[in-house]
Amino acid sequence: MTIISTMSPVSLSTAALDLVVERDQQRLSLARYGTPAQSWLHPVTEGALFTVTVNGQRFTNLDLTLVGIEMDYATAGVQHMTAQFSGSGFEVAHHHKVFQDTALTEMWQVIRCVGEQPIRVTRCDSFALDIPAADYELFYYTTDWGDEFKPVYKTLDTAIQLETRLGRSSKGQHPWFALTRDGGEVLSGSVAWSGNWTFRFEPMEAGGFRLSGGLHDWEFAKDLAPTATLETPIVVLVLGKDLNTVSQQYARIGRRYWYPRTSLTRKTPVEWNHWWSYEDTYITEEIFRQNVDVAEKMGVEICVLDAGWFGPSDAGTFWYDYRGDWDMVNTERFPSGLRALSDYTHAHGMKFGLWCEIEALGVKAHLAETHPELVALRDGERMGYICLGNPATEEFTYQTLTRLIREYDLDWIKLDFNLDPGAGCNRTDHGHGAGDGLYAHYAGYYRMLERVRRDFPEVTLEGCSSGGLRIDLGLLRRLDLHFLSDPDYPVHDLQLFWGATTMLAPDACLHWSFGEWIGKNPPPPQNFNPRDPKLTPHQFDYYTRISMLNVFGYSQKLPELPAWVDARLTKHTQIYKDHVRRFVREADLYRLTGQPHRDGGGDRWSAFQYRLPDQSENVLFVFRLPGGEASRTIKLYDLQPDRLYRIVGFEGEDMGAMRGYDLMETGLCFDTLPEEGSVLLRVV
Repeated sequence: MTIISTMSPVSLSTAALDLVVERDQQRLSLARYGTPAQSWLHPVTEGALFTVTVNGQRFTNLDLTLVGIEMDYATAGVQHMTAQFSGSGFEVAHHHKVFQDTALTEMWQVIRCVGEQPIRVTRCDSFALDIPAADYELFYYTTDWGDEFKPVYKTLDTAIQLETRLGRSSKGQHPWFALTRDGGEVLSGSVAWSGNWTFRFEPMEAGGFRLSGGLHDWEFAKDLAPTATLETPIVVLVLGKDLNTVSQQYARIGRRYWYPRTSLTRKTPVEWNHWWSYEDTYITEEIFRQNVDVAEKMGVEICVLDAGWFGPSDAGTFWYDYRGDWDMVNTERFPSGLRALSDYTHAHGMKFGLWCEIEALGVKAHLAETHPELVALRDGERMGYICLGNPATEEFTYQTLTRLIREYDLDWIKLDFNLDPGAGCNRTDHGHGAGDGLYAHYAGYYRMLERVRRDFPEVTLEGCSSGGLRIDLGLLRRLDLHFLSDPDYPVHDLQLFWGATTMLAPDACLHWSFGEWIGKNPPPPQNFNPRDPKLTPHQFDYYTRISMLNVFGYSQKLPELPAWVDARLTKHTQIYKDHVRRFVREADLYRLTGQPHRDGGGDRWSAFQYRLPDQSENVLFVFRLPGGEASRTIKLYDLQPDRLYRIVGFEGEDMGAMRGYDLMETGLCFDTLPEEGSVLLRVV
């Protein structure tokens, strides 16, 4: 730790970022922010870094007294500045991290009550930034069930607020934005928080805009007793010349510093999950065993038993009603118990996983009667979950997951969350106040996950929330990977992958190939039938290769697949394991085409390039979507101009050789792919 006592500016700059804070007596302000070639800092305003509202009064770093600055270089490649400020009855520690060779920064604060009287915090913006006047285009995503990562582009010429008030980070809007200036450089931001968040873009009288955000102030108030603290969510900001360079920085830092990894997820495994083909209605011990038998032959590495295993021992038990009764196994469906199923899967050389919605409370769950003190209430009404703002609930969830892991020898837990908690619990007998129940819940959930991770470092934790409605960099610091969406039809999958990887590395994303659903009311495009006589090999390859872009999984009735479908899926699984997954977990990703839209709009070709960090090898995925023109030329990125590259497939395809310069400037022409056709190529 280095304590800075001089009055000279403090540089947090890297090779890709010019970031300087300036000391002026007992004040600290942002003096420079941008890439070495271009500033994003307003030339007139003083340089705010954050804002807090305490006892009804708003403060920035410019209004508080600077006490001191410390620099921490203990983590390789990271500069961590902590600036201490004092106010009336409170202190603020402003944390600012920068990462070597990137233009990515993290900011958050710790607010402490230091007076003799409590203080009330009602707003805390983890970052504030005044940007100059320019032509800006704001890009963000709206999200809902089966409609995740829907793009919105707006000219920034008036006040805009991005937010969610539904209690899940990705319900309504995704906690991410990209702001493009004058058609060129991009500033992106993301709130690393799983609850309510906001980003504000407010015009200033001096021209330009004031950006701020972090924890949402809607229905929020935190009372701090003397010596108590409040830690604000981390906000990440990234600069880049375009969206690809921005997303690559998110991925590189995520892989190196954020994402936990087990030995299983370091391998980027192939997963089979029972859900859409059986749901809870048809899954049984015998059916799961039959699928395990086939999965072993196909090369699957992890088999996951989804919902339907718990609750009363009745074949008609509906999973949603009994969430919370994790001590009950439905022995009508699983007469030998879950440990026997786990042992069977392990005996076949695969890992075993289990679904659990640990936060949820079904309407028929006995937990509400046996442990009423755990129940989340708002104005006296049950909210459908248990409140981890209560230390007793935090302990209950930890002990429950611990028991499941040990009793069933689990290698993987899929943690779901299928409700909108809104502003959260306002019980005052849980240890939180009436205004900070949601904040306390997520703080407790994070602590519980960290404890599970510490005590069971080799158990993979998968995130899910009605599919993709709670995807954020707060959870992805505690989970190995996240499920992207419940539906899995092809164009939807491509829209999801294009969008999710603007913030997440591909190996933090799990989604399944086009699955056969048994549900009564699936989305209209969710119509895959592996036994359809009109299904062609090129269509099946297209469906399957889309899922190979990220962590590869499928949810099929494996014993009932036609022989040729089984053979093709087995072949693709082997190609993924032998060749592709190395790129998914290590390489930089380039979007070579625009985002396709599930409604038939957007780009009707979709192409992605993976390039290994040492530039030795590339993998190219190309898909022609329904409605795509007959021919498309795809240009690659960041190749060595004078190197001769050979373009070959994994099943004997050979497109010859081209110089890197020609691949980047002229591109590869694809004019023989049918609609719903695809190619997977090596560029070496």
